[in-house]
Amino acid sequence: MKFIVTGAAGFVGANLVQALNQRGEKDIIAVDDLKEANKYRNLADLDISDYFDKSEFLQVLKSKSLGPIAAIFHEGACSDTMESDGHYMMTNNYRYTLDLLDICSEQGIPMIYASSAATYGGSTSFIEQREFEKPLNIYGYSKVLLDHIVRQRLAAKSLKSQVVGLRYFNVYGPRESHKGRMASVAFHHFHQYRDNGFVKLFGNYDGYAAGEQKRDFIYVEDVVKVNLFFYDHPQLSGIFNLGTGRAQAFNDVACSVIHGLDQIQAPNNFQENSLEQLVALQKLRYIDFPEDLKGKYQSFTQANLDLLRAVGYQEPFQTVEQGVRKYVAWLSDNTDFLAERL
Repeated sequence: MKFIVTGAAGFVGANLVQALNQRGEKDIIAVDDLKEANKYRNLADLDISDYFDKSEFLQVLKSKSLGPIAAIFHEGACSDTMESDGHYMMTNNYRYTLDLLDICSEQGIPMIYASSAATYGGSTSFIEQREFEKPLNIYGYSKVLLDHIVRQRLAAKSLKSQVVGLRYFNVYGPRESHKGRMASVAFHHFHQYRDNGFVKLFGNYDGYAAGEQKRDFIYVEDVVKVNLFFYDHPQLSGIFNLGTGRAQAFNDVACSVIHGLDQIQAPNNFQENSLEQLVALQKLRYIDFPEDLKGKYQSFTQANLDLLRAVGYQEPFQTVEQGVRKYVAWLSDNTDFLAERL
């Protein structure tokens, strides 16, 4: 049976294709929009059986010409939280996904899709309930509206196939360089430190000391594992948080990047420094919080994992220190691959 991954040339999508390949699956249909042609590099070392542009895919799927389909991992979306074109965002993220949901339900195809922690926006609680969902931008709204529809249909028992929405928190890891400004802070810190010898972080803001704003940072490898867990358990449907359940400061990310690169570049002289020492050495520098982000920025996120754990996912999640060190090593080994993509 075939697997379909939308957004397959993107960040999480490409990592899912890789994980399916590692399971021995090669009959994978990749769906994406390659107007940004360099994204093809994310698929160049992976095995797929076919490719469709997102503009033609729904019609092809609806025609039932693809044969039996094991599951659709829907990762395709506009993930730019600063996008201000509401018409584009709702068409691309909400309507396209809803149309895909209708087809999957009609044909009995399991669908696991990417939602987002942006659905919580200005909330201080990150629990999969309507009362805590307060999106700060049209991106967050495009995601939460789809989640609401899925909930309604699950409650009405009108869906004929498994449907799982995974609310990604701050994902980082290999194959994200095409995202530009929307790539993870770990990615940007790596290049800042490699190129300039220091990392920049936001200073005091929103009651948090410099660099102490906290997010739930999750390594893409763990995100893929949870996606595959739900595929392996087709009886499970619903909306689930996908983070580590652990909020860590941006300072932790910066320190992990600096230490990771220092150890790679000078393994014989490597010595970990404290945060205060890195600041004193000016390897870590703070800048004023940007005016255009005020009121649109989540200073704290931390996934509540009660629902995910309750349905049986018990694997541990990597800490920032573990995941970022692994990511820095990957970035260091793939600088030639990344050079044309920055």
